[in-house]
Amino acid sequence: MTYETIQLERNSAGVAVVWLNRPDIRNAFNETMIAELTDAFRAVDADPAMRAMVLAGRGPAFCAGADLGWMKKMSGYGFAENHADALGLARMLHLLHTMKKPTVARVHGPAFAGGMGLVAACDVAVAAHGAEFCLSEAKLGLIPATISPYVIAAMGARAAYRYMLTAERFPAAEAYRIGFVQEICVDEELDGTVNALLGHLVQGGPAAHAATKELIRAVANRAIDEDLLGDTATRIATARASDEGKEGIRSFLEKRKPAWVPAALAPRQTAKGRKKR
Repeated sequence: MTYETIQLERNSAGVAVVWLNRPDIRNAFNETMIAELTDAFRAVDADPAMRAMVLAGRGPAFCAGADLGWMKKMSGYGFAENHADALGLARMLHLLHTMKKPTVARVHGPAFAGGMGLVAACDVAVAAHGAEFCLSEAKLGLIPATISPYVIAAMGARAAYRYMLTAERFPAAEAYRIGFVQEICVDEELDGTVNALLGHLVQGGPAAHAATKELIRAVANRAIDEDLLGDTATRIATARASDEGKEGIRSFLEKRKPAWVPAALAPRQTAKGRKKR
């Protein structure tokens, strides 16, 4: 599919990169970008050759939030039209959050409002030192509603009270301190830092990744009781009995890469039988 507002790239190492591609307006999103991101996320999740996905922005910003023209149009909507429009964004963020593949946000420049929602909905967020964050909605008389489940989970309720109410800007170092991003680096090392993470992610079992993400969502903030003990025992028993689980144990005992590792990363055999990277 040809996109107007994003780009989708795939490589032989099993990584898909979804680029927000409206650099002239700092990758601000509108209904077209929301629809295209929804399509791209579904396509990546359905592609068995892809092991992980990176979400990134072209130009000087990751994402400056909502497109001003789109906001102006929404201001003329009634409740029903606004609800339907907001539901499209909410569903796109939920799709990103629940993808089976591991997702990494590559953050540089501004990540404001809905842009912070995109970062928070990813599994891992890496930010350059020059990145800047802002939940600006309150200063516009609005609220960060559709992004709130992911932002609050990422930074915690205490930090959310401050930054959602003050709508102040804060730097990458503060985003790291409050846990909103898990890694920060100098701007020049952003791609190298992301690639190092991807090097680990693409070696994980696809079914194990999907089951682990589901496990985290099921266990987070849940009481440790008999139901949880039984649930977790069932999950690991299922993984152990699966074809992927058996292959993973076999490959470990045989000191080789498991079958799911992309060919681009697997050791090569030389003429003399030695393994070589």
